[in-house]
Amino acid sequence: MPEYSPWPDDSSTFQLRNAEPVGPQRISDDPEFHSLRRDRLRFGTRATILSVGTFLLYVLLSSFAPGMMNQPLLGRLTLGLALGLAQFAVMGVTAWCYVRHMSAKADPLARRLRAQRHRNETPRPSAVAQAPYNGTRGYRTW
Repeated sequence: MPEYSPWPDDSSTFQLRNAEPVGPQRISDDPEFHSLRRDRLRFGTRATILSVGTFLLYVLLSSFAPGMMNQPLLGRLTLGLALGLAQFAVMGVTAWCYVRHMSAKADPLARRLRAQRHRNETPRPSAVAQAPYNGTRGYRTW
């Protein structure tokens, strides 16, 4: 640490006073915020298990049941090819369900939390007004 510190509290770094939000509480303390996170995690877990599970099932069937996967369905279309193409459908349905779920449940709650946050915020004092300036160059006095 230097022998002389330019900061008023003799620390090696400058820290703004009153840098913490002045509102009644942080948004992460709100029970609705925890509900939003829990709901998103629950839906994301189910969607991930469905998507990864169907892909894993396809890979396992391709590896351990090639005779079944090579069974013809229509002309040259086999069961394995149909299941492989079904992976695209599963991903599309999963993405559609995610968008629908977020639009119906998560987005309104997030908008309400954001509006509540903006209502509760109070203006913070600016850092410039905290430190007195002296001289013509605009440097803070030590």
